[in-house]
Amino acid sequence: MNDREFEDAVDAIFLNLEDELDELDADLDIDTSGGILTITCPDASQVIFSRQPSNHEIWLAARSGGFHLGFMGSDWVCATTGESLPALASRVLTEQLGELVSVLA
Repeated sequence: MNDREFEDAVDAIFLNLEDELDELDADLDIDTSGGILTITCPDASQVIFSRQPSNHEIWLAARSGGFHLGFMGSDWVCATTGESLPALASRVLTEQLGELVSVLA
């Protein structure tokens, strides 16, 4: 994946994620700025997705920890947990919202 492909892929992921979260009934504040997607939950906790262009990774920061995802084969995969981006994003959002959330599926 070259730099342009990385930027296009992450742009699409962030846009899809924002659209899906907008459709939830949860009271979320979603902000995209400078390559960072910040989701503020009703309890003021945050889930933050950021792009790391130098190493072509997506980083996710949540109450449960920090995660680095790289593109492997056909999906973004977390280096430490082995979870795909949809599984990891759904899990951390479910944990922080206290209700079942499924995104990017």
